[in-house]
Amino acid sequence: MTETSQAIVIYVDADACPVKSEVYKVSERHRVKTFVVANTFLMVPQSPLIERVVVSASFDAADDWIAERARRGAIVITADIPLAHRCVSAGADVIGPTGKPFTEASIGMALATRNLMEDLRAMGDVTGGPKPFSQKDRSAFLSALDVAINRLKRAGFGLSAP
Repeated sequence: MTETSQAIVIYVDADACPVKSEVYKVSERHRVKTFVVANTFLMVPQSPLIERVVVSASFDAADDWIAERARRGAIVITADIPLAHRCVSAGADVIGPTGKPFTEASIGMALATRNLMEDLRAMGDVTGGPKPFSQKDRSAFLSALDVAINRLKRAGFGLSAP
């Protein structure tokens, strides 16, 4: 099987992911197999295209499970910058819940910013978190996911069996 005859697959880093229901809808519409990965039991729709994966509670178990499977033709949904870096390095398309794609060109800056903010928080200089998730973010995410799937289809990647 050549690389581009592989099926498109979506991996969702599901802990605290605000766009799971949007992923389910897009998965069904495009007939794309989706793995919802978490270290706790989550409800997912009953569908042959959507599979729940419960990993151990050990640190980074969900990230490791996703990163081990990331490849060209896979789409990873995560807000976790180190996981995004691992998946981009493996050739996967990576999209944050706000629709921001992580690419080879942007992941270095995203990692540097994350590390800086982590250091500032550790020193007590930054106490605020991310801005609230908005309908605009949800819309941007849906658009980015649709674009990624269509780009992979054009590149020759297939869809999951019905």
